[in-house]
Amino acid sequence: MSKTDPIADYLTCIRNATRAKHRKVDVPASNLKRRLTEILQEEAFIKNHVFIEDGKQGVIRIYLKYDEDNNSVISGIKRVSTPGYRRYVGRTNIPRVYNNLGVSVMTTSQGVMTGQEARKRGVGGEIMFYVW
Repeated sequence: MSKTDPIADYLTCIRNATRAKHRKVDVPASNLKRRLTEILQEEAFIKNHVFIEDGKQGVIRIYLKYDEDNNSVISGIKRVSTPGYRRYVGRTNIPRVYNNLGVSVMTTSQGVMTGQEARKRGVGGEIMFYVW
């Protein structure tokens, strides 16, 4: 597992777990990953999450969400801004993901939030990833 881009590693863990139909996935914890997980739960892409203290940095256990036909609620997750190419947008250019069926997650001067929330607050920032 590469440690040069922890957000990409986080998204890859979730992507791989949904494709393998796992019910839960454990990812190394950080404050940013905790906030990203909270956003995914608020937007109903995951069922629940639990922080597990292990004496080091901790682990976030994410319980994935599936529909009646055992299809994952997360049909796609894409990293937009990378360490080598940061993608910033102004408050008027925040993209809509799949005609508002998906969510863009961004970091702003007021914290990490969805694109829709950033649009309401009138702030721009760095687009981290899309999930739909």
